Amino acid sequence: MNVHKQGIDSVRRSMSIGAAIAVTGAAALMGASGESAALAPARVEAGATDTPNRFIDVDGVLFAYRQLGPASGIPLVLFPHFRGTMDWWDPLLLDGLARQRPVIIFDNRGVGLSQGKTPDNAVAMARDAAAFIRALKLDRVDLFGFSIGGFVAQQLLLQDPGLVRKAVLAGTGTRGGDGMQERRPEVAKAAIQPDSFAGRLFLFFTPSDASQQAGRRFLERTRLRTRGVDPEASAQTIAAHGAMSAEWGRTEGRQEHLKRIAAVSTPVLVVNGVHDIMVPTVNSYLLAQAFPNAKLILYPDAGHGAIFQYPQECCRDVSAFLDGGTEQPG
Repeated sequence: MNVHKQGIDSVRRSMSIGAAIAVTGAAALMGASGESAALAPARVEAGATDTPNRFIDVDGVLFAYRQLGPASGIPLVLFPHFRGTMDWWDPLLLDGLARQRPVIIFDNRGVGLSQGKTPDNAVAMARDAAAFIRALKLDRVDLFGFSIGGFVAQQLLLQDPGLVRKAVLAGTGTRGGDGMQERRPEVAKAAIQPDSFAGRLFLFFTPSDASQQAGRRFLERTRLRTRGVDPEASAQTIAAHGAMSAEWGRTEGRQEHLKRIAAVSTPVLVVNGVHDIMVPTVNSYLLAQAFPNAKLILYPDAGHGAIFQYPQECCRDVSAFLDGGTEQPG
């Protein structure tokens, strides 16, 4: 974190002067309705490539985040994938989601610009995510968890269900899911290789020309931000994410997890591509079957990164789900 130490120290000095933290508008996150906080004072006009980094103190640790979209409504909080930082989200996806609702992306503990040591298990990551959400004075949010972010989102649904109105689970699976015990050697190698662009092109997209072209367009969009760039994940974070993924994949916890999520009434949307080589697509079916109030959408000729291959379609589908009724199964 040394490369960003000066900026973080500046934020710390602002904290020592008085209130919660010098985050533009963050002190005004209390919602008028009492149902959910609003991201006041006004709509964030900046897009994903130029919205500023913000910092908030979470139990003595600075967490970095960015907010997009209108000032009111149920915020959508996004949990990223393995070694993912705020800059690894697709700007086109973020801006599309933020047209109708507040959107918050963040670096969990130890990732990117956030301080601390990255935990190596989903329970701790979910606890940190919930603490971050509550530090923003939010008492009701929607979740969007991608890949291992989907593991964290599931765990949060179990640990703190009252915090979540609806959840989107993308490219993810249950504990002990099918094919999640050992990665194919080429998948494991690509996931940790230094050239993250080449790795993501292989891991997130199918070999077809159309999917590979969509992948290159996505990767180019992630290069558009040139100021306030998030550093890549550290070796410690990569190791912790790897340990967390391995722990989540163990079959010993599968049946108990399926039993627990079967009791979760929160509406869930499961999305993926039909050819996911990281978290095999069969696990999307398992999730949709396990959650009692779930819907499933699979995108054609797409892999783990289907949400980046079809960002506009994903925005449409996610928005329709979040804006729809909240009826519970009978």
